[in-house]
Parts: sequence; C-alpha cells; structure tokens
Amino acid sequence: MAGRRVVVVGASMGGLRAAEQLRAAGWTGGITVVGDEPHMPYNRPPLSKDVLAGDVTHAAVAFRPRTSCADVDWRLGEAVTGVDLEARRVRLAGGSSLSYAGLVVATGLRARRLGCPGPAVGRHVVRTLDDARRLRDALGPGRRVVIVGAGFIGCEVAATARLLGAEVTVVAPEAEPMYRPLGAELGAALRRRHTARGVRFELGRTVERLTGEGHVTGVVLDDGRTLAADAVVEAIGAVPNTEWLAGNSLDLTDGVRCDAALRVESRPDVVAVGDVARFANPRYDDVPRRVEHWSIPTDTARHAARTLAAHLSDTAPPAAPFAPLPGFWSDQYEDRLQSYGAPALGATDIRLLEGTWTTACAVGYHRDDTLVGVVSLTPGSHPLSTKYRSRLD
Repeated sequence: MAGRRVVVVGASMGGLRAAEQLRAAGWTGGITVVGDEPHMPYNRPPLSKDVLAGDVTHAAVAFRPRTSCADVDWRLGEAVTGVDLEARRVRLAGGSSLSYAGLVVATGLRARRLGCPGPAVGRHVVRTLDDARRLRDALGPGRRVVIVGAGFIGCEVAATARLLGAEVTVVAPEAEPMYRPLGAELGAALRRRHTARGVRFELGRTVERLTGEGHVTGVVLDDGRTLAADAVVEAIGAVPNTEWLAGNSLDLTDGVRCDAALRVESRPDVVAVGDVARFANPRYDDVPRRVEHWSIPTDTARHAARTLAAHLSDTAPPAAPFAPLPGFWSDQYEDRLQSYGAPALGATDIRLLEGTWTTACAVGYHRDDTLVGVVSLTPGSHPLSTKYRSRLD
C-alpha cells in the first residue's frame, strides 16, 4: 500500500470518521482529507444551541482525532472543484490536483437559501461555526428575529434566541412546526412549548421578499403583511454538495447514488459517507434515500471504509448488509426530542405509545402496521423513546 493514497473530499465529521475507519479497516497507505472550511472537524449540533448562546471556541466543539490518524494529511480551506473518475484525479480550487487509489465522497450539505429579492446583509444561515458566530452577534434582548422555516434548525434557533431575550417570529408553510418529519400532533406539542415562551408563529405562510436598503428591515409575507426584522434566519433545509462530481455520468438527483456497499454507483474505488450519500436501507425497503441524522456519518464511514479498504487490498468486501438504525435528538429549552428509526416513513399511522401530548410522551410511527420509528418529547435528557428502540430491530 506504500505510495498509494485515499483522498477524502470533505473535512467535516464524515471525512474524519472515514479517515479513522480506513485505519481501523487496515488501510496503511496515505490519506489526504480536503475541505473548504479552515477548521478541523467539529460537532455541528451545538451550533444552533451552545454556540449561539455564548462565546464558544472551535476547541470546545472540535472532535479529537484518534492517534491512528496522526499521519493524515489535512488540506483545509481548499475546495475541490472537480474530479475525473476515470483518471482518478481531483481538481483543487488553487489549480493543483491530487491523484488517488481510492476516493471518499464526504462533502455533506450546505444551507438552502431563500430565492426571494431583498438585501443580503442581515440574512443568516446556521451550517458552519462561522455562520453561528455571525448570527450570535445579531441576537440579544429586544432584537427582532424572523426565522424562516420550522424544522430542526429553525426551532432550535428560535429557542436559543428567546433565551437570549430576542423577539422571535417563525414563518413556515406547514400547519405545525416539524410537521413533515413528526406529524401534526407532536408538531403542535412543540408549538405550544415555544408559544408559552413567547415565540410567535406565522404558519401556512411563505415569504415574498425582504425589505431594507443595504440591511434587512422586514419580511413581506404572501398575504401582504410585513414583519419587522433586525435579522432573518433562513432555515429552509439543505442542498447536497455534489457539483464537483458533475461530468462523470453519475446520478446526482439528490445526493450521490450508492449501492448496498456504499460504492458510488458500484464503482469499487469510490465510496460516499454522511448525509450526501443516497442509499437503500434494507430495514425498510429498496428505495435509495439520504439520511440527515447525526448518527449517519459514523455508521456510513464504518461500512464504506471497510468496502474501500477491501477493494484496495484485494480482499473480500463486507458480507453483512448495511442496515443502520438512524437516530437524532433536538434540545429545545429544557425539553429533549429523541428519535430512533425512520418516523417519516410512518407518518400516516402515528400512535401515542406512552404519556400525553401536553406532558411527556413517546410516539410510534407505523407503516403497514409495523413500527418503523419512535420519537419521544420529554423534559431533560431521559427520553422515553429509548425503551422502545429494541422494537425497531
């Protein structure tokens, strides 16, 4: 393996875990990790909570690489602009290129932006550490913050902004917060918690444009009303970073299409990890999907690294099917939302398993009368969903 190199494109959690798992799988050749951010990999969930609430340094959220990765070559602050999969070479923004024996696609996502007209200054997203730091400077007592989007990021930022004393309004086209992943009942339970703490909701509404000369001063809704705003947070989802893969006859419809071994369209020398990877999970069906949960970078990196290391060493690939159990959590005020499985696949058959909608509860999501996901909403960090996790195996 001497002189041969694996290039990992993407230096976030997925890229770090891929490098670690390549070493764990026996790869002793070179590893180069390339990322466009200037920071070493760090934990993203605190960005909408702890980082916004205080002066959190990179060191406080940074992952500590394993000693096995001490010789990994990190190329930070340098974007990859393209790749030739036949020639096995990636192109960098500075004009140089890197050849590889194996390639790991770990470029993740970027924040989706509003397409409406309006000034650029005063508009924020929360995807990177620098994003969160910029937004933190815009929050504080009396500041008028309009959050567009009522998903995980939107609700978490709303909670943090209220704790900092800001006046918060959430705008979303859905009937309830987090309606699509969790359903109406649990979404309503979350809305009541936010409303009790002073968050205002404009649900069933969309944004037409932003007002202001040079800096945002307001948000114009589709019904003609204008919400005053000192800052606007765009929390309307994410877009897979796949443009650099264009021109290689790949299916990039929604992320990177992978086979059951996480090979990119069955190419033995290219694998994908994290939320940019679109793969079928045999726990549920044969439909390839992206999964944007915190557990997925680690789970995919472990399986993809074994696949790639086996190819590079000319040994048998992993025999076990890749069937991860996704999991996520969301802290909002003193409440914790915890999930296991795939609740969105059971959104048409939602059952209260334990507790009440107004206190603590565990909720089951069923497809064809089979439990496919469980979510709990509880005060503190002791989720009821944990006791139901074994039913998903």
